[in-house]
Amino acid sequence: MEWKIGDITIPNQVVVAPMAGVTNSAFRIICKEFGAGLVVCEMISDRGIMYKNKKTLDMMFVDPREHPMSIQIFGGTKETLVQAAKFVDQNTAADIIDINMGCPVNKVVKTDAGARWLLDPKKVYEMVSYVTDAVKKPVTVKMRTGWDEDHIYAVENALAAERAGASALAMHGRTRKQMYMGHANWDILKQVAGQLHIPFMGNGDVRTPQDAKKMLEDVGADAVMMGRAVEGNPWVLSQVEHYLETGDILPEPTPEKKIATAKEHLHRLVELKGDHVGSHEFRGQSGYYLKGISHSARTKVALVNADGEQAMDDIFDQFLEKNAQRQARHQQMAQ
Repeated sequence: MEWKIGDITIPNQVVVAPMAGVTNSAFRIICKEFGAGLVVCEMISDRGIMYKNKKTLDMMFVDPREHPMSIQIFGGTKETLVQAAKFVDQNTAADIIDINMGCPVNKVVKTDAGARWLLDPKKVYEMVSYVTDAVKKPVTVKMRTGWDEDHIYAVENALAAERAGASALAMHGRTRKQMYMGHANWDILKQVAGQLHIPFMGNGDVRTPQDAKKMLEDVGADAVMMGRAVEGNPWVLSQVEHYLETGDILPEPTPEKKIATAKEHLHRLVELKGDHVGSHEFRGQSGYYLKGISHSARTKVALVNADGEQAMDDIFDQFLEKNAQRQARHQQMAQ
């Protein structure tokens, strides 16, 4: 089902959350190919943009195959955040600018950025209004339910962002204190969805097509945002999209298909960042692709210690060869 963020049409209700070190252009293209309606770049520091840091600027590369896509920025002062938003607005191919108000890590919170804003709806309003006034592209906000159990201003913060001109809002159902532990509180997300007039993306503990449907139907979200469940598992996006359309569950891909996708991810990362950086970054993702495939433990270790694209390719190929030999033996024994 199509929906809109400002004047940008999103073709379906499946959104991939921004994840640091993960949602670079190489991975975003794969997510698009597997059916994501919207993908979001990993969060970008406003100061990195302000100082024209090369690594930061490279992170904002957008491939034409990614649209519609969003670039997420974070920062602690209105001056630097507005400067960063203007840069994204005028110098990148992003369709949407997203403001991070949910990052729980200390080094971000200490700079008065990310989840720090959750303690003050007035600050949320102020920061979002300064950004929306300064740019032409639609602005969205991603936040958490609150700082901790005693400071949950989910509805107030969401409405503040809406009043300040945000075109859509995403909320992760955990507090800052929870980090990524415990359970996401969908009851709070439901309260927020019931109050907002702008599109609402529900996030947290969406791992299966059935979870996605519940987020849309029970919580009342307009779209479902998936994060960690997509790592090394982009086909879950196809499964979710298909289930929402038809009610049918697509089968799990074969080990061969999973590894073909893993290799494609590796090759695109190397193309994007070079062999050394690309293959090193892929180490963190390689294990996710092998999750649930039997006899893959040694291969996971080998990939983490592999040096370079070719070495990783060879390890994947050797694993597939051994897997095929095992299957052939099983078939012979069955006969």
